[in-house]
Amino acid sequence: MHPKALLDACSELVRLSLKFDHPTDAIVSRFFRDNRALGPRERATLSGTVYNVLRQKLLFDHCAPSGSGPKERRLAILGFFGPGDFLRSALSEHEKSWLDQCEKINTADLMERHRHNLPEWLVQPLKDQLGAEFWPLVQSLNQGAGLDLRVNALNAKRADVQKELAQAGIKAVPTPYSPFGLRIAGKPVLNQLDAFTRGAFEVQDEGSQLLALLLDAKRGEMVVDFCAGAGGKTLAIGAAMRNTGRLYAFDTSAHRLDALKPRLARSGLSNVHPAAIAHERDDRVKRLAGKIDRVLVDAPCSGLGTLRRNPDLKWRQNPTLLEQMAVTQAAILQSASRLLKPGGRLVYATCSLLVQENEAVAQAFSEANKDFMPLDAADVLSGLKIEASAAICSGGDNGQRYLRLWPHRHHTDGFFAAVWQRA
Repeated sequence: MHPKALLDACSELVRLSLKFDHPTDAIVSRFFRDNRALGPRERATLSGTVYNVLRQKLLFDHCAPSGSGPKERRLAILGFFGPGDFLRSALSEHEKSWLDQCEKINTADLMERHRHNLPEWLVQPLKDQLGAEFWPLVQSLNQGAGLDLRVNALNAKRADVQKELAQAGIKAVPTPYSPFGLRIAGKPVLNQLDAFTRGAFEVQDEGSQLLALLLDAKRGEMVVDFCAGAGGKTLAIGAAMRNTGRLYAFDTSAHRLDALKPRLARSGLSNVHPAAIAHERDDRVKRLAGKIDRVLVDAPCSGLGTLRRNPDLKWRQNPTLLEQMAVTQAAILQSASRLLKPGGRLVYATCSLLVQENEAVAQAFSEANKDFMPLDAADVLSGLKIEASAAICSGGDNGQRYLRLWPHRHHTDGFFAAVWQRA
């Protein structure tokens, strides 16, 4: 594609994304469907440009007024994901001069907001938790995320899959915490590999793998993944159960559960039973009350732990939505807890960075449910022979240690999990 045409396409995609009326990944996917002639390099430039703009929006908003032309074009120029010479061949002389001036800016001299590129309501809660580590987190969130795989222990071994990927020219290294994880640099095409089509691995962040491990589901048990979504953790749990017992995958979205079907077919699992429910008090849930051995509540949340992948979320969330989210999380956790039989295990998890959605919800549940004994997540993981489990767990006010993953510390998405056992 001619440089000017590609820059115009980038500008249009930036314009559509900054409406924030849909998730950016959905907007990008639809744009690509509507423009099927785009090649792989053009798609990479388009998506990379949009995500650069979203990650550094406040900085680019600061620089854009000194330029000319439509704002979305100026933002696309500042965030252009591709060779500088290619970009400059699409610019007017005035635009080139403006870009030169922008590139000379020393970011260290800018205001904090133009360096962290976060909404103000999010800054102080993160500083309160991290102190001096706030800026390493910011740097991590603006670098994008790598790619983790979970080897399907039902039919494959990590070392064998690692060798098979190497034969395909893809370098993969074992993840430091999950015994089933492999980490890949870049974004190679994986869905055409034989190892993928036969179900030897799934794409899954290492942090998400650890959530399934915390549940520690056993052979022959009855287990519920309460907010299953597309089923990444469901598949990991089913493999841990060695395809025995009964594993319910509940979600309020039948559309999300539909995405589980092809993954389930590849996995070789037959013990998974997807079911769409109307809400957390659905009759299907009530019928299972007191009968379930283990329940995972990967609750709907702000998703702020995934900002490396989904930078639009920081602009699409706000404090009011978070308050509503915390109420929903507490209600779902309370309803899901009724499923457990005595001695059963409950895991509450989010992919959020905020205490409001994490420790606060877990502590409130503990206080209101004295028949649920808090378990130390580090002890649970140590019992599963997860190395350095103490490094990925931290304590709450009640002495309970939670799984707490940070992108800048652990090179995963941000995750939280609390564990209880019913008396």
